[in-house]
Amino acid sequence: MAVNENKKISFQPEIIFQAITKYILALLFIGLLLFAPAGSFKFWNAWVFMVGLFIPMIFVMTYLIIKDPELLQKRMKMQEKEKTQKIYVVLSIIIFIITYTIPGFDFKYHWSKVPIWLVIVATLIMIFGYFMFFTVMKQNSYASRVIEIQKGQKVIDTGLYSVVRHPMYLAALILFGISPLVLGSFYALIPMMFIPLLLVIRILNEEKLLKNNLNGYKEYMKKIKYRLIPLIW
Repeated sequence: MAVNENKKISFQPEIIFQAITKYILALLFIGLLLFAPAGSFKFWNAWVFMVGLFIPMIFVMTYLIIKDPELLQKRMKMQEKEKTQKIYVVLSIIIFIITYTIPGFDFKYHWSKVPIWLVIVATLIMIFGYFMFFTVMKQNSYASRVIEIQKGQKVIDTGLYSVVRHPMYLAALILFGISPLVLGSFYALIPMMFIPLLLVIRILNEEKLLKNNLNGYKEYMKKIKYRLIPLIW
């Protein structure tokens, strides 16, 4: 098995412009989902969440611009080719919209009473999930957002990939799965519970593609037993 080869670093203004544009749009979209239902900018949990999500994102984006602009470009691709993956994208977007709309209503109508200590712990876990996400990108420059076999792609079996076969999905599950508590809403955990199921479907479909088309992946599957969560699955 092989680890990532060093990438030739090149600054491409169009990639930087696209990244900044998508960052701003994501910031506005998430802000709209959180604050519009709350009807107030006093929704302090939303500010905590956005700081915990978007401040680290600036550092990750800067790192990729300098160290691996090719991966940054891959992470901005959204168009899936596989039918199963297209369904996954649509369903996950719907679930995320529902999940991040609920906390605003929760704040407005005082449905949940999440203690501050739990919000703090959840925020730390969320930040850890983001750090794990960043670590995966450093270890695997083939970590495209779209499921595809890339030219010259090799199996990565070191770092977090020596623990589970899909550490990026685990990181995302930690990061977003805990976010309803950061936002002070127990009710938002309900739609978020469907995300692990969608990830299982995505992973099984992805592994079918990798097993059939990526050299060495069958051996990697035998070597690394767990797909997503150590000792569980």
